[in-house]
Amino acid sequence: MPWQAWFTLAVVVLCLGLLARNRYPPDVVMLGGLTLLLLAGVITPGDALSGLSNEGMVTVAVLYVVVSGLQETGGTARVSQALLGRPRSLARAQLRLMTPVAALSAFLNNTPVVAMFIPAVQDWAKRHGLSTSRLMLPLSYAAIAGGTCTLIGTTTNLVVNGMLIAHTGEAGLGMFEIAWVGVPTLLLTIAVVVLLGRRLLPERRPALSLLEDAREYTVEMMVEAGSPLEGRSIEAAGLRRLPGMYLVEVERDGQIMPAVSPTQALRGGDRLLFAGVVDSVLDLQKIRGLVPATNQVFKLQSPRHARCLVEAVVSESFPLLGKSIRAGRFRTLYQAAIIAVARNGRRVPGRIGDIVPRPGDTLLMETHPNFLERYRNTRDFLLISRLDNSTPTRHERAWLALAIMVGMVATVTLGWLSMLQASMLAAGLMLIGRCTTASAARRAVDLQVLLVIAAAFGIGLALEKSGAAAMIAASLIGLAGDDPWLTLAWVFLVTSLFTNFITNNAAAALMFPIAVAAATRLDVSLLPFAIVIMKAASASFATPIGYQTNLMVMGPGGYGFADYLRLGVPLTLLTGLLTVLIVPLVWPF
Repeated sequence: MPWQAWFTLAVVVLCLGLLARNRYPPDVVMLGGLTLLLLAGVITPGDALSGLSNEGMVTVAVLYVVVSGLQETGGTARVSQALLGRPRSLARAQLRLMTPVAALSAFLNNTPVVAMFIPAVQDWAKRHGLSTSRLMLPLSYAAIAGGTCTLIGTTTNLVVNGMLIAHTGEAGLGMFEIAWVGVPTLLLTIAVVVLLGRRLLPERRPALSLLEDAREYTVEMMVEAGSPLEGRSIEAAGLRRLPGMYLVEVERDGQIMPAVSPTQALRGGDRLLFAGVVDSVLDLQKIRGLVPATNQVFKLQSPRHARCLVEAVVSESFPLLGKSIRAGRFRTLYQAAIIAVARNGRRVPGRIGDIVPRPGDTLLMETHPNFLERYRNTRDFLLISRLDNSTPTRHERAWLALAIMVGMVATVTLGWLSMLQASMLAAGLMLIGRCTTASAARRAVDLQVLLVIAAAFGIGLALEKSGAAAMIAASLIGLAGDDPWLTLAWVFLVTSLFTNFITNNAAAALMFPIAVAAATRLDVSLLPFAIVIMKAASASFATPIGYQTNLMVMGPGGYGFADYLRLGVPLTLLTGLLTVLIVPLVWPF
């Protein structure tokens, strides 16, 4: 091999080692490796920057805006309630999650499916006390495996089918023909995750559950008349086991009901008193059908969707010391409504309007974002901070956001628009339809994921251009000798190895001519080799950079490089074994 190939391999090994140690951020490692290849002249500046203009990378970026619209309107919560239900164990939760995701991915592009489910799974996991780190990788794996069940499930299948037609001049595969091997490997993927996921997937709880000394608030909420919560039991409404928060009592028609039974049905106008930490207060504010019980919130001048939650610590110069919040006319003075008060990190009992603030109290307020600019430098408060993602949910626009998402997927499925065109149109409609704001859309974009995807394209191009990938593939295939079964196994192994470091379409394109040469030398049919390449090129389980959905779940799941290896490597080997056993039986040599 030329020196460029050896140098590229050395850089790839270095990047993998640094990623496995998890000491440096993935984007820093990948961009560092790309820089070394550029400085050595293995790739040109255009090659290095090609990932930034790659359609897949840009599509992921735009999809973050689309998902922002679903989050801001509560559409993700409706998806989780409709498709995911209420699991009783981790295994059932993984099964409930992977089944609909795989079914959707068989006919839809994997990326928007995963993008739609990430926030829904986060909300679902929090409501049911599950660890997101044990659900995010199963989400990605289900999308990957589901996409191999139909010809249109992934672009890799279409690419390989196109090369097969061009080479043989015969009709290609039917829509569901690949399901003979796709469905068994999908069932294997689900079984491996459900049976081994508890041992091989990390359990990382959010910081909320670890902070025993976090500020605790008392929040009073009211059930809106005519809302979906009316008539449902407290258990069915999901209000009994909120993480970091518990229901203290319910007031109905002036009567207090302490220690409320989970089977107690809710009525419009019920006032619910919750106690919990600030992160749980944010979750409470987003539940459809619950509104702050204080009418001060509805007397603020700005519309609710233009507000946010702000925490402020009362100073000794606070002008309303010695007066209750109601008597001091706090809302009129500050154009903010207090919804909770914490004192010495503990909740203050009683109604909000009757509380007399003291120096050091932390006030949780609903107000306009410009509250920070107006009062940051005054002596009334010691500290003011805005809570992230605290804008009240616009539930009335949830159906519009869901309709935009469904429309985006439908136009791609019908072939009317490309994935990039459809996602850009959907993002624009989310903004025009006021399902999300420009600031929320900007915050939703995960720059780290985009940089890793862009760098991965450049490094993958270096593997191809330097000749390293082709030389390794040819050498390893040569080890199989004249045994077609063993050659088929090597084709799967090498293709799956490449697809975890370069794009799946590039891995398939690289391996197809090698498979043609192997089939010609053995004087056997090319079809089983093409099917194996389809499956292997989608077996991107073992690394975060192998497939963009793996990268998309990396941050939400809190994963390191080694987390992918623990479950991804055995899953890849088992998938390969099952594929090599089934393919020659369905498509003989």
